Amino acid sequence: MTDVSRLHVPAVPARPGERPDFSYVGLSPAGAVDRPPLDVPVAQTVALAESLVRVLDDDGRALGPWAPQLSADRLRDGLRLMLTTRLLDERMQRMQRQGRISFYVRSFGEEAVSVAAAMALDPQDMLFPSYRNQGLHVVRGMPLVDMMCQMLSNTRDMCRGRQLPVLYHSARLRLFSISGNLATQYPQAVGWAMASAIRGESPIAAAWLGEGSTAEADFHHALLFAKVYRAPVVLNVVNNQWAISTFQGFAGGEQRSFAARGPAVGIAGLRVDGNDFLAVYAATAWAAERARCGFGATLIEHVTYRAGAHSTSDDPSRYRPRDEYEHWPLGDPVDRLQRHLVALGEWDEARHATLLQQIEAKITADWKEALRHGALSEGPKLDPALMFDDVFETLPEHLRQQRDELAAELATRRDERAAAAAASDAAAAAAAPPTAAAPVGQDGS
Repeated sequence: MTDVSRLHVPAVPARPGERPDFSYVGLSPAGAVDRPPLDVPVAQTVALAESLVRVLDDDGRALGPWAPQLSADRLRDGLRLMLTTRLLDERMQRMQRQGRISFYVRSFGEEAVSVAAAMALDPQDMLFPSYRNQGLHVVRGMPLVDMMCQMLSNTRDMCRGRQLPVLYHSARLRLFSISGNLATQYPQAVGWAMASAIRGESPIAAAWLGEGSTAEADFHHALLFAKVYRAPVVLNVVNNQWAISTFQGFAGGEQRSFAARGPAVGIAGLRVDGNDFLAVYAATAWAAERARCGFGATLIEHVTYRAGAHSTSDDPSRYRPRDEYEHWPLGDPVDRLQRHLVALGEWDEARHATLLQQIEAKITADWKEALRHGALSEGPKLDPALMFDDVFETLPEHLRQQRDELAAELATRRDERAAAAAASDAAAAAAAPPTAAAPVGQDGS
């Protein structure tokens, strides 16, 4: 016994050069967790927030009450969309390394979190993504060319050159603007959901953030409002184990699960295998229907693993074992869904190879199309005068003067370049030797 208090610092399971250790990840057998009715009291979801909803076992079989009834075509769509997301990520990562784009964030190992959830939600539901949810955009049908043009900040950039790469948006597809500021999407989603309920409409909201972002005040504000007003919203915490170089234990995942924060404040909580396409689909569908029926919000923790770097500015080998992902106990989401389809007799290696070739060909063609609208190092370029648009309904006088001054300066530069080009052409013509006269033909022509 000691009467001296000691500061507790969460332990990191393994550092570079050490053996990966995932003994801290609480697992439940596939199919073992009960699926409660939609109107289950919040207090009875505590066990759901501490166990792990799983459907697919190691042999690719769908087990238990959470197994959704999805057709083979629907499952193949899920596989195609996850592969599209992964291959798009791989291509954009290479383009960043070649200096074609300035920055990128991959979702390698987390594709099911976004793709399965988006497929389970209604197209009219409003989605509030984080910067690692490109699968939501792929499912909703955002053209890959548009996503690429945003990363290139070219003349077709949806953000008109005003945002970092990967911060997409689409009002038409019900995709809220991604923000680089952490957790802002949570209170925005809750507010949108409250407005939808006030209007008596059926669409709900769904938002995503990483487990590290649960340390932000916006996270707690959102949970409070969602609880008090029973906002029709699904709040997703993507626990991929690492917030850049900080282990998830430092965000509060050591003593209790992140999902347990739901029942703690008065909303339902679910802890789900984030690498299990069927489990993510089923949990999202359950939470969405619960919200739509007026039973309130659900906090879903997706237990997954960030297989790649946090971004192209990060080197994960500096803070975790290089082979850690190979030891992750929940496997790879793409491989697991593929194994399930094979077990059903609905997929094989030949079809898989063909699908990969088709997706690669489309991504290549879309990249070529995106480059036609400009790149970082070559034109065409965005009009600098766009900086004055889309902020004020009526442009203030001081900004109008600045816009006019910029327009005059750009016009002067264009005139100077045209004059210089004309002078250069004239000098080249004067320096050229005279052209010899053509010989006269025998016919006198």
